[in-house]
This record gives sequence, structure tokens and C-alpha cells, in this order.
Amino acid sequence: MPPEKIATPELQTLIDDMIETMYAANGIGLAGPQIGVSERIIIAETGGRGGEHKPLALVNPEILKTSWRKVKSEEGCLSIPGVYGIVVRSRGVRARALDREGKLLTIKNSDLLAIILQHEIDHLNGVLFTDKAEKVMPIADRAQPKI
Repeated sequence: MPPEKIATPELQTLIDDMIETMYAANGIGLAGPQIGVSERIIIAETGGRGGEHKPLALVNPEILKTSWRKVKSEEGCLSIPGVYGIVVRSRGVRARALDREGKLLTIKNSDLLAIILQHEIDHLNGVLFTDKAEKVMPIADRAQPKI
């Protein structure tokens, strides 16, 4: 997406709508393609203190480096309700993106945010968690948020 588009009221409204949609669906991540938007934009919950929401909007995100350490991540997806799977992901990532003000960010993380970034950037590249899952299983009513 052209950086000059970030400051437009239309994109700011889209970001707000994506955040609202993600939380309404009890999610912790959302990518543009999941809501029919072909822009390279994702929302990731960064988890504020005390359980408050702290969403991060990222435009044109890209993973620059992944750690050699891998973890098995139990993932669900708002695009594929009713299933979850075990996905092997890099434990840590270094990523770059523009924030909702158009400022360049470099993110280095080895927590849940690293998993969310990999999952959501996969969506931007046309990849679903089920494409990478070691195992996909039906889900009843799980308390775990979906990304």
C-alpha cells in the first residue's frame, strides 16, 4: 500500500473497523483479506497490562528474520471457525511495518505477538494456518482467542 494512503480517513476508518471486528469475534489478530480487503494491513493484539486491549495496526508488514528456535502453537482462525490446529512456528521474529500514523516500526518479539505476526502475515500471502498445521482438529467452545 502506498504510504501516503495511510493518513486518509478511509484507511483510518478501515483500521478502526478491523479492530472492532476482531474484538467482536473474540480474536487476537485480523488481516485485511479475512474481511475482503486486499490491502496489506493487519491488526494484532499486543495485550496491555491488566487485560486491557492494546491493538496494533500494521501496514505493509514483513518478517525480516525468524529465530531458529521453533514452538508448537495451538491456533484457530476467524476465517475457519470450528477448527484449530497445531502449527510449528518460529519462536521469535523481527518484523518491519508502518503504524497507523505511517511511522516505520521494527518489532522484535518472542512472545505471543511473534506467533500472531506470522499467522496474520501468512494471510496476506494467501496462506492459512491449516496449510501449515501438523494436525487440524474440531473445536467445541474454546476459551482461547482465535488469531
